[in-house]
Amino acid sequence: MGLLDDKVTIITGAGRGIGAAAARLFAAEGALLVLTARTGSEVRRLAAQLRATGGTAVAVAADISTAEGAEAPVEAALKEYGRLDAAFDNAGSGPLPAPLADRTEADWDAVHSVNLRGSWLSLRAQLRAMTAAGRGGSIVVNSSVGGLLGGFGDGTQQAAKHGLIGLVRAATADYAAHGIRTNAIAPGVARTSATEDWFDAGPEFEAAVSRAVPLGRTARPTEIAEAAAWLLSDRASYVSGVVLPVDGGLTAARSFR
Repeated sequence: MGLLDDKVTIITGAGRGIGAAAARLFAAEGALLVLTARTGSEVRRLAAQLRATGGTAVAVAADISTAEGAEAPVEAALKEYGRLDAAFDNAGSGPLPAPLADRTEADWDAVHSVNLRGSWLSLRAQLRAMTAAGRGGSIVVNSSVGGLLGGFGDGTQQAAKHGLIGLVRAATADYAAHGIRTNAIAPGVARTSATEDWFDAGPEFEAAVSRAVPLGRTARPTEIAEAAAWLLSDRASYVSGVVLPVDGGLTAARSFR
């Protein structure tokens, strides 16, 4: 049996990066997947690849910054599989780092519409479905070390990532009695399409990562997904309300400068 065997699991932001890595890993661990992203072609292609290799996955194109979009993958899980057991709320985006006072209202709204509002709407829809079913469940929200440290990247995104941790703690207090576990992971720097601009800006960024991270390197997306898979699984059955850094020791050692 796999770590997530027969668990109906939603992954948001599944089209690329950590989300796509999670989809491949979760499928290999036996999950029955609902993959969602704004770009439908990406998740449809990934779902087809997983099915071709023996996995079980359906794709939903949805904008989770709207209530309708956040509810769409939950509705798909109930229609396709008849239940919802788990969710990895991974969708997010972020700009290149810049001083906080240089940001505009439009910058703030662009970051928070998906990172915080979208994750809240997704969490709300998932909690409602799990509570109504009375079967319990497990949800992992992808925050960041930027939700734990000051001076890590962009201030508007840091505010959203701090907010995600608050949502997870509130959900733990509100829904643990229903058998629903909610946790967060706080990744450090993973090299994905979403962060490639950071590295393209110059070698200074990669050098700073190497200096700051005790393990001396960026994370592989699969390493982030492995942490989420464990928290979603029954092997973490007494773990709820935690924020798990997956950062190569960054938060333990020093702040990121």
